[in-house]
Amino acid sequence: MTTISAIISAIGNNSSVYPLLVRDCGIEVPTKVFLTYQQNKDDEEVAKLATRERFLDEYATSAVWLGGIPLLDKISNYIIKKKGFNPLINPKMFNEEKFQGLQYNIEKFKAKAPDAIKDLEKLTDINTQKYYKKLLAGKFLASTIIPIAFMGFILPKMIFASSARRIEKLRQKRAAQNKTMLEPVMRPNFKAPKKGIWEDFSLTSNKQVAFTGLSLAKLATVSTQDKMMITDGGYTVGRVVTARKKKEALDVGFRLSGMMFLNFVAPKWIEKALNKISGLDLDPIMLADKNFTSKVKSGGIVLPADDKPETLLKFVDANPDSMFVKLANQFKKVTMQDNNIRDPRAYVDFEALGKFRNSIANFIEKAPKNKNFEKYLLKSKILRSVNILLNVGISSFLLAYALPKATFAFRKLVTGSDLEPGLAPDVQNAEKATPKKV
Repeated sequence: MTTISAIISAIGNNSSVYPLLVRDCGIEVPTKVFLTYQQNKDDEEVAKLATRERFLDEYATSAVWLGGIPLLDKISNYIIKKKGFNPLINPKMFNEEKFQGLQYNIEKFKAKAPDAIKDLEKLTDINTQKYYKKLLAGKFLASTIIPIAFMGFILPKMIFASSARRIEKLRQKRAAQNKTMLEPVMRPNFKAPKKGIWEDFSLTSNKQVAFTGLSLAKLATVSTQDKMMITDGGYTVGRVVTARKKKEALDVGFRLSGMMFLNFVAPKWIEKALNKISGLDLDPIMLADKNFTSKVKSGGIVLPADDKPETLLKFVDANPDSMFVKLANQFKKVTMQDNNIRDPRAYVDFEALGKFRNSIANFIEKAPKNKNFEKYLLKSKILRSVNILLNVGISSFLLAYALPKATFAFRKLVTGSDLEPGLAPDVQNAEKATPKKV
């Protein structure tokens, strides 16, 4: 049960990459590839090319999207460490808050966590802080611009060029079947990138990149999933810009905009609605933890008195061996060191920690303390797992079936045809090519 709970927990965490991995590679992509063939099957050659393009595009994009960004993060962290800094120090710590901050934590943990404090003391100088922020901003740019460049600009051009060669072969095949003399076969009418696209996007451009209203600290603290969302936005822009035809640009823009919404926004809305209906939002791993559930039944779990920042931090620092702190550390609401001291380098999100505390308190309050507890626990496990799987199912259906169907309807409205707008005209011209006498 623990293994099953861990799997359900992973795919139900809408702040991680796992739900995206399940929906994208396991459900969405195979379905979209199949639907692409079905939509274009009236013309066999268009169907073959469109299906091939979708297969290559979707899986190459998924590989970069789900693997490239985390890999680039690791490489960037290695470089930052080589520069003498700990990349896990959150730059939000430079803004002194009431209960945490660089100087605040240095004073509070100087005797308790001397090794961690050494990392913080390196950043007490303002100029050093600025340099560290620039390193983190560079990490952000590397893990977004490189994937955007590949997925949005390089990959589509590679796929388009491959399709162009296949259409050329089709033209030549049709021409060879005719025994009359032919004029030289013209190359397919694929539009080249507009002049200036690569210059404007070049990583070596002398132009200064401006982040209006976006500080280096904010860039440095963007989560992996948020980087994926930003990358997806850049990827969408790239695909629209590199589209072979105007109608293809409209088709791609509609599809990818819908995909962004259904990948990053809709699942959280669905999760919130399902949790509200069920009145339960604990992680399945906690519900499968016998130590946790037995303490709930016996009333042995002690929680912070309320969800105020001062109350939460005082409780965590004073009760590092408590069930609450161990769970908070396990689910990354706080970061504890091996010596059971809270890591002074880690920023505490008081809102997230407070919600975590309230979720446990809500479960404890509702759980009966008599023989009916086991029934309540089983019901909670089933309900929570069903909610997560239902969320994945609804999201996957919307992404894999509803969105492609909506895109096909939009395509029909805009182009008047069911066929891929970037391929159909050139393929059909190649199929119907009538050789001219010299």
